[in-house]
Amino acid sequence: MYSLSDEQIDFILRDIKSRGVEMEDLQISLLDHICCIIENELEPGGDFESFYRKTISRFFKKELREIEEETILLLTFKNYYTMRKVMIITGATSVVGFTIGSFFKIMHWPGANILLLLGIAVASMVFLPLYFILKTKETNSKRDKIILGVGVVFGMLVSISTLFKVLHWPHSNIMWLVSLGILFFAFIPIYFFSGIRNPETKMNTITSSILLMLAGGLLFTLTSLRSDILNSFTFPDNLIKSMNVNIAQNNSALYAMAESDSNNNNKVLRVKELSEEMSNYISNLKIYLLTSIDPDLKNLSDSGMKFNQMSYKDNMKIPTEILVGLDPEHPCNGAYSASELKDKITAYRTTLLSLLDETAQKEVNNYIGLKTGDISDSDYDENWETYYFYHNPIVGVLTTLDQFKNEVSYAELVTLTKLVK
Repeated sequence: MYSLSDEQIDFILRDIKSRGVEMEDLQISLLDHICCIIENELEPGGDFESFYRKTISRFFKKELREIEEETILLLTFKNYYTMRKVMIITGATSVVGFTIGSFFKIMHWPGANILLLLGIAVASMVFLPLYFILKTKETNSKRDKIILGVGVVFGMLVSISTLFKVLHWPHSNIMWLVSLGILFFAFIPIYFFSGIRNPETKMNTITSSILLMLAGGLLFTLTSLRSDILNSFTFPDNLIKSMNVNIAQNNSALYAMAESDSNNNNKVLRVKELSEEMSNYISNLKIYLLTSIDPDLKNLSDSGMKFNQMSYKDNMKIPTEILVGLDPEHPCNGAYSASELKDKITAYRTTLLSLLDETAQKEVNNYIGLKTGDISDSDYDENWETYYFYHNPIVGVLTTLDQFKNEVSYAELVTLTKLVK
């Protein structure tokens, strides 16, 4: 057992003080621990200074004063370790929830929205605030605290706005733009001008700022592209409506010709009745979908509803819930559902064909349109309802319904052409 001299004990105490430990109680406590280790582990006649250097290095990672900083932190912030553990757990939970939820969303599986809500809400409401509290306690720099605070606010806003966008809740665009504004006009300038003054961090600050600007620019570009994609539905919708007008004019001419043909007059009237009924149903379905999203549109007719009136073009939630439901593998039934639309289209097509003779049926069966079978993809088959209406924005749903109206008018034209000879 090694016996320390008074000079060696004084040497240890002076070294502890010189390493930045200022609290007297902590100095004495460290001195006691180090002396006990040396006396118990160093052999008599051993090299004291060499063994002391090895012993003191056990008490820190970088510098000995870390112990004093952690001690002060624990004395003034008693729940530090508990909060740090909660931060780690919530961070892992949010990542798992967001990752699995995103995968479920891509695969159109049920439970995706709940997982995304859990992941993003936990990250923005628990993880980021705890991260801010713990990190501000670990630094004395006012500049670092400001940068950290602005960064956390940006992270919370962009997380919540993403959640609102995914779930199609209101005010998502406002929060998205505010979060990008904080990034471009608050976080990046503060981070850049504070870091560039330090020669040691100058290059790292410049590169990080460039990467942040690129990331923010891409996010802003995606926001613009999203609007362009939605607006791209306007042209085909207008084209379909124009085609419907032309087909309707041809149908009117055929109806006029049919008035002189008493043999097929009843069948022609039946075609007209069925077609008007089918067309009116689709128009009413469009109005029902739009007024479910915006009740203010109830006083407008189908023709009065324009795409440029809608600030909710990207709403997928309401049309999906009404037309398909929550389970894409088992679409819902009932009024204004895609299943009801499918049944009506099938019945309409079957009835039209029944009005023709066998030869005419064979001639028009393949090009009359209005097919409602499963849609075959390269990898799998998807039911008709899910293919056309599941997770499709309202602007796309309306275009699809106009396309079906076009097919109804065309089927009417084909049938009339065979009946009116």
